[in-house]
Amino acid sequence: MAPKRPTRHGCLVVKLVWANGPLVKERPRMSRANARPLKEGSVKGVARGSGVPPKRSGRTATSALRLRSAKELADHETEDLVELTEQVVDAPAQVSPIDATWQAFKTLQADGDNPVELERLRNVLIENYLHIVKFNAERLRMKLPSEVDVDDLNSAGLFGLMDAIKSFEPSRGVKFETFCAQRVKGAIYDELRSMDWVPRLVRSRTAKIERIRKDLQGRLGRKPTDEEVLAESGLTREDFDKVVKDSRPVGTVSLNRKWFETDSSRDVREIDVIEDNRQADPLQSVGKADLKLLLTKGLSRAERLIVVLYYYEEMTMKEIGMTLDLSESRVSQMHSSILARMKAQMQHRMKEL
Repeated sequence: MAPKRPTRHGCLVVKLVWANGPLVKERPRMSRANARPLKEGSVKGVARGSGVPPKRSGRTATSALRLRSAKELADHETEDLVELTEQVVDAPAQVSPIDATWQAFKTLQADGDNPVELERLRNVLIENYLHIVKFNAERLRMKLPSEVDVDDLNSAGLFGLMDAIKSFEPSRGVKFETFCAQRVKGAIYDELRSMDWVPRLVRSRTAKIERIRKDLQGRLGRKPTDEEVLAESGLTREDFDKVVKDSRPVGTVSLNRKWFETDSSRDVREIDVIEDNRQADPLQSVGKADLKLLLTKGLSRAERLIVVLYYYEEMTMKEIGMTLDLSESRVSQMHSSILARMKAQMQHRMKEL
């Protein structure tokens, strides 16, 4: 017969004694069937269900002693922590420098006796909370056009900070950062509204009309007509025409605004690409000068004066005759002769021109 495969026993139970009670710990212990059987009451343990408690060896007693010592140490540390916490709670609260500044500022503000010291304390508070202004200005700057300068927003927010410091009451138990943020944003918004030359009512009506247009375009699948927008808005024809007219004001842009980015260190601005119609074209100026020299070539001094005075100075034949000491009929005769020669000269050079 083939030998039987070794079988496995169950878990063995080892008892560890704490100061407050027993702690049962189970650990698997494997034993072969053909191995020497465990003795009853062995120091290592007993089989489950034997009912015989294990004898405590020197190693087990040492482990129990170590565990008892660790527990006592933990109890001492807990007592020290509780005592330290009670000392911290019972200790008097220390006033921070900024709280002391607030107290002194509000005291002087209520008395009004020392305006110089009051202004100094206010400047200290402004320097301490200036980061709130910069944070809100930078945040709003991202939503605005590029023409708006962040320094203008900081200046407007600074006035809001000064107003918040003046009206803040620390006795209410509200953090100044929370109270100040709304004042700073409000001051910046007020400055932006004052810079905008279009009234708020016009902008709100324009936004309403644009929302109606987008809604109709989504429903109809095409660009709506003015009549459809008029019917949807519920306005009269006169009011609708006024809103449409006000919503298309003359736009203003900054000439220093960046036009497009280049590979060089200098960006191209609006003023660099805009056309100036008042500036003379150099090529056109040179062409006119050459044509004038060609036309007046072969004319005498008196004939050139007649052309200049008649066409450029807009003088009459009589006034030209008085200037050149000639009769009016002679000036007219010379003028006709000059035109005939110019026409003949230009006909020969028509192909060149």
